[in-house]
Order: sequence, then structure tokens, then C-alpha cells
Amino acid sequence: MAVPVAASAQGDPRVIPPPKAQKKLPEAPSKLPKVPADRARGLDFLFGALKAAPDEDSARHVEARIWALWLQTPSDTAALLMVRAKAAIDAQNIDVAMKLLDAVIKIRPDYVEAWNRRATLYYLKSDYVRSLEDFQQVLVREPRHFGALVGLGTIMQDIGDDKRALDAFRKALAVDPYLEKIPEAVKQLSEKVEGRDI
Repeated sequence: MAVPVAASAQGDPRVIPPPKAQKKLPEAPSKLPKVPADRARGLDFLFGALKAAPDEDSARHVEARIWALWLQTPSDTAALLMVRAKAAIDAQNIDVAMKLLDAVIKIRPDYVEAWNRRATLYYLKSDYVRSLEDFQQVLVREPRHFGALVGLGTIMQDIGDDKRALDAFRKALAVDPYLEKIPEAVKQLSEKVEGRDI
């Protein structure tokens, strides 16, 4: 539709400004390819997508889907206990949350996310030995668990084992290149452990 220049210069309300070039937003998770029904194949697919993510927003969507799969359990009892454990954590009832997570692990020792949550609670209580044991249980069951790798690296850094912290953080980044704050931690630790390039 042609609009006279004079009309547009006078601020004619009928004039529609030309559309601005819009930045293309990342696709919403619902538009990603369907994840295979088989959980292991689904995780393999998502980890491949995470490594290949073109930007941080896309990576966040894939991370969210990985976490959603990790949180799934075939046990209704374990699922209910996990909901209650989260509510206890939110209410700062750490001891109650610990007992609930203990129960989940007892009935579903293969459930990775119960181990991960309990490891995190042990870390918050500064019980590094038990936290490390639980993070190891997570990584035995899911070596690509970037949350557990970051947790492991954080404990190693806290206790002054910079070499092992660096190793854990590098493994985490190999799985998820878009982890927040970890690239900076790797840079600082690599300078500390391996020295600076000349």
C-alpha cells in the first residue's frame, strides 16, 4: 500500500511503519524433534542436541528436557517422596528432606536424581565425604550428569584439590558447553594448575 510522503511526515495515524528486522528467537522446546520413547535413547538424543546447541537459549531448553527425564521415575511412591522432599527443601526442613531422600534411595537405588539431591543436601551441610559418595553414585549411573560433575568440582575446589576440580569442571563442560560460571572457573583453575601461556 503506497502512503504519500507528506502524510507520513505529518504523523498520519493511518501510516503503518515498516516492520523492523526481527531477531530470530530459538525454537520452543515443543518444536524440537520428538524425543524417542525409550528413555536411554531419549537422553542420548538430548545430550547430542546439548553439545550441538547453537546458543545459550537453545541449550537451556535442552537442559530442561534432560532434567525432566532425570526426574521421571516409574515408581509412584518414589515420585511422591521426591515431591515431598522438594517441599521440605523449599521450607528449609533439610533433615526431613534427607529422610525422604533416604527412603527414595532405599526403594529405588537406580534413581539417579534422588542420589543427586541428597548429595547436594550433604554439600549444604558441609558433609563433603557423604556428598562425594552420593555424587559418585550419580556418576556411576549417569556419567554425563553435568550437575553432579559441577558438584564434584565444587567440592574439590572447596577442599583445595584444584587439579581434580579442574578435571571435573572440564568433564562437565564437555557434556554441556553452556554451563553458567564453569568456563570462568576452568580458566582460573587451568592458570593455577597448569600455569599461564607465554
